[in-house]
Amino acid sequence: MRLVLPRLYVILDATLLNNSPHDCARELAAAGVRLLQYRDKMASARDLLATSRELVSSLNTYGTSLVVNDRPDVAVLAGAAGVHVGQEDLDPEQARAVVGEEMWIGTSTHNLEQFRRAAATSVDYIAVGPIFATTSKANPDPVVGLELIRQVRHLTEKSIVAIGGITLERAASVIEAGADSVAVIRDVVCAEEPGERARRFLDMLDAANHAAAV
Repeated sequence: MRLVLPRLYVILDATLLNNSPHDCARELAAAGVRLLQYRDKMASARDLLATSRELVSSLNTYGTSLVVNDRPDVAVLAGAAGVHVGQEDLDPEQARAVVGEEMWIGTSTHNLEQFRRAAATSVDYIAVGPIFATTSKANPDPVVGLELIRQVRHLTEKSIVAIGGITLERAASVIEAGADSVAVIRDVVCAEEPGERARRFLDMLDAANHAAAV
């Protein structure tokens, strides 16, 4: 069955948070965010698992799902909804062997060939980017623009997540180009009031969704 993602997918990057991941996650979940990813590439496996478990437990109250970045083993042990793997991580089928059939797997792609390969695997969603210039990664891949979203939309029925430099002002254009969901990092988690910023995204994306359906 095709995974239908919420329009807003917020990534909690531990290096960018102004408060604890738990406080930020609860604030966003209370604001209506229903999909979060926790990313901490510097944490030990033990610490990543402990934080992920706590996040899953607190987010269940709101009906918000947690995806763990990079580590399918940690995702399973934490009881997360899924895992997200990049081009340098385990490939999707290796991750599937770890997490089983019920958990979600997402993967990052940065060009047409990577997308085609991902579409042929058992992943549930495919991230495409960076759509715009981003400062959330130390060595970002080349900007692909909205055109890649338009190119790949007809190649799969899997959910497509756009990522990279997506701001409140740009998000509607990404949905119009064919993405099912927008992944946002800095424009939400670095805001003075992340919950309020997320609400503005949700309102805008809801309007863009209605416009796209007309």
